[in-house]
Amino acid sequence: MSQLINQLAEMLSQIDGLMEKLKIQHKSDRVDQLEKDSAQPDFWDDAESAQKIMQEMSKLRSQVTPWFELRARIEDALELAELEGDDLADDLAEEIEKLTPMVERMSFQAMLSGPYDDEDAIIAIHAGAGGTDSQDWAEMLERMYIRWAEQSGYTVELIDRSDGDEAGIKSVTLSVRGNYAYGYLRSEQGVHRLVRLSPFDSASRRHTSFSKLELWPDIQEDIDIEVKESDIRIDTYRASGAGGQHVQKNDTAVRLTHIPTGVVVQCQNQRSQSQNRDRAMQILKARLFEEERKKQEAELAALKGENVDAGWGNQIRSYVLHPYQMVKDHRTNFEDGNTSAVLDGRLTPFMEAYLRADIDQTV
Repeated sequence: MSQLINQLAEMLSQIDGLMEKLKIQHKSDRVDQLEKDSAQPDFWDDAESAQKIMQEMSKLRSQVTPWFELRARIEDALELAELEGDDLADDLAEEIEKLTPMVERMSFQAMLSGPYDDEDAIIAIHAGAGGTDSQDWAEMLERMYIRWAEQSGYTVELIDRSDGDEAGIKSVTLSVRGNYAYGYLRSEQGVHRLVRLSPFDSASRRHTSFSKLELWPDIQEDIDIEVKESDIRIDTYRASGAGGQHVQKNDTAVRLTHIPTGVVVQCQNQRSQSQNRDRAMQILKARLFEEERKKQEAELAALKGENVDAGWGNQIRSYVLHPYQMVKDHRTNFEDGNTSAVLDGRLTPFMEAYLRADIDQTV
């Protein structure tokens, strides 16, 4: 029984340390304060402000609740173990067996402590070199990330999609919403390489295709970055694809071009032109914000003498379907021979391998 007590005490100490590191109690106090604010009679007088507060409260509650629930469960088991009833040993051993992977999962989540790791994410997939094969590959990646998001309990919102000439897609932009979406997906930005027998080649020759994934945190509140109206060109066009009765009837889709940087953002999923413009502006700010952050990181790395190169030619991962089957991440050397499972959304092991390697490099 003493061994079981020691295991539970170690678990409790580990969880307490992680909760302190992640400021879980501070977040819980913030939830309490927001609940008090929401109970005020005039709370809904400003509906927009009230909605933001409710969203913040919901997000924080979803972050802190699992920690308190896990801690309470460990504490209850520890109290039972300290009763020293030998007849409880089997039940406690079974409970520890269930608690162990839960503690490991929460411990891993503690790695996601970057400034934007707990934010929602915006991903954009672009077909690269390889013609129709690459456009088909881009659509395969779209499906892969949607499946991963659904399996992880996230919600996916289509922002913009451009179909390929013959098959697949030229590009797609998606919003992935859920706890730590950006933290997990930051391992995925870069070039993805596919090697297979081309279904578009009448001779069934082997082709290599490339697609690129871009990523930004989908920060819901107003981002502190100035975008001048004079620096933006606004174009409207008719939305395409599924999306409601308004699609293909009015020029509801919006394209924003930030003239100084050349950054282009498109949005067609909202029901009105003004809604698409607001969402596009939010995404534009997120992109400019992320570009500035990366620029600062690159400048700091240059001062440290590090080689920073995020060029198009540097694939982060290869998906080989012929002559053998293997998915390999070139940054961590993590491999998975079950290519079908990976393409069906089993990406978390790759993400975790990257995050662990990233932690090791920064420690």
